Amino acid sequence: MKIKLYFGMEKAIKKSGIGRAFYHQKKALTLNNIEFTTDKNDLDYDILHINTIYPDSISMIKQARENNKKIIYHAHSTEEDFKNSFMFSNTFAGLYKKWLVYLYNSADVIITPTPYSKSLLESYDLNKEIYAISNGVDVAQFNPTSKQINEFTQQFHISEEDKLVISVGWLFERKGFDTFVEVAREMPHVKFMWFGDVRLSNPTSKIKKLLKELPKNLILPGYVSGDIIKGAYGRADVFFFPSREETEGIVVLEALACKTQILLRDIPAFDPWMQDQVNCYKGKANQDFIDYINKIINHELPSTVEEGYKVAKERDLLLIGKQLKEVYEKVESL
Repeated sequence: MKIKLYFGMEKAIKKSGIGRAFYHQKKALTLNNIEFTTDKNDLDYDILHINTIYPDSISMIKQARENNKKIIYHAHSTEEDFKNSFMFSNTFAGLYKKWLVYLYNSADVIITPTPYSKSLLESYDLNKEIYAISNGVDVAQFNPTSKQINEFTQQFHISEEDKLVISVGWLFERKGFDTFVEVAREMPHVKFMWFGDVRLSNPTSKIKKLLKELPKNLILPGYVSGDIIKGAYGRADVFFFPSREETEGIVVLEALACKTQILLRDIPAFDPWMQDQVNCYKGKANQDFIDYINKIINHELPSTVEEGYKVAKERDLLLIGKQLKEVYEKVESL
């Protein structure tokens, strides 16, 4: 059995969660000795595992069908997580959903990251088997060293006395960037950092206005990867992720693997795998987040990082590869 992993338009979305998911798939298959190719012109394969919803996906689907290949669509995207993102996303959300349904219906089966995203897709006009398999996390890689932490603190002039709250992602309303800014403004005694590419986020008018009036204690380093972001996870007192809608949230998995204390917005995407006061803390409103951050940095709440680390280990790429292999074998037998 040989798999063709297709990402497409790699330069356009290499900084996205889908880009991370594609890397994770490659490593998960490698760890499980599953043969695969990423060459779009290679016809020596059995199953096309396609990840993107851009127009170039059509030609890859057509090629697979003409050569009697099975197709798995990895549904990273939904109408719900398209809304409240970049400029005009709400205007085109209905058309976007129709496009997703068209693409996903081209597959033999669908994989999606969480039970929540599976439930959303089941409400669409899809007549396909849907499997919920986490995007996973490279637990061995996201294990911050003292060197990585030191490099991060030196680059951004973070002192030992600084209390630090971080987040990672596009600067979208959906991601809760506006909430992050509002909470930072109310907590001038704490340093806040949001890692994400400002320009590629194509911010809405509301986000543009916020960017012009940022509080002095909020730093926007842009897109950062490698040792520096691992150092940030390792140094942070709180990983605060106020997203309003996710299919999973790979950065949450990264923070869990790094044993960072996590504070989330209480949304369905994190049920049932993220449990309030067990492996994370959850809030609904700005004041909840402010209260939780204060209590966490003042050590007034028990740590949830060890339980959170268990969640990451359950989603290690070695185990994710085994789950993917099971689906591949089912699809191969169709």
